[in-house]
Amino acid sequence: MDLIKTLIDSQALLSAITAAVSGWPAYLILFAVVFAETGLLMGFFLPGDSLLFTLGVVAGAGQFNPFLITVLLIVAAIVGDSTGYALGRRFGPSIFKREESWFFKKAYIRQTQEFFNKHGAKTIIYARFLPVVRTFAPFMAGVGSMHYGKFLFYNVLGGIIWVPLIVAAGYFLGGVELVRNNFDKVILIIIVCSFLPTIWEIWLARRSKV
Repeated sequence: MDLIKTLIDSQALLSAITAAVSGWPAYLILFAVVFAETGLLMGFFLPGDSLLFTLGVVAGAGQFNPFLITVLLIVAAIVGDSTGYALGRRFGPSIFKREESWFFKKAYIRQTQEFFNKHGAKTIIYARFLPVVRTFAPFMAGVGSMHYGKFLFYNVLGGIIWVPLIVAAGYFLGGVELVRNNFDKVILIIIVCSFLPTIWEIWLARRSKV
């Protein structure tokens, strides 16, 4: 349970990483976290937006190189989505047959499919800012056999928008006294706000079926 709490809490995860390693190993671990959160179905519980924001704050304090961490995590996000797409192309049908568990619920797939049906290929960009959907969108693109060239375009565009925007927000707002003194609350607000669009889409989808 302590491990799970550390993995889902952006501040605890970053503190654990920086306490254990520094320099390139820390950068590589963060690369792996973003890669898993965006590209592996089991990584949906890992922090995304809150981790990027926290990294921006820490980079602003001089602990990480802001340019290097931004470029590295853009690559992680793009490679992660491409991996999710490949998994969808290869294992899509079998995934739908597996039993549900704490880590895997078919509702996540259905929610992502509904989002895809509404927004089309642009879902790959929108999903960057939506927890859970961010993890399953590239997988569903692979299941639906979206042309890879088209997928890659939106994948790259989404990556170079999402990572710099959230990291920059943390970098510049981290120096604001109000944010610095209420950092826990700011992270909580980011998490809540990041889930609001997904909740809204689910509510609209259910309302349309009534």
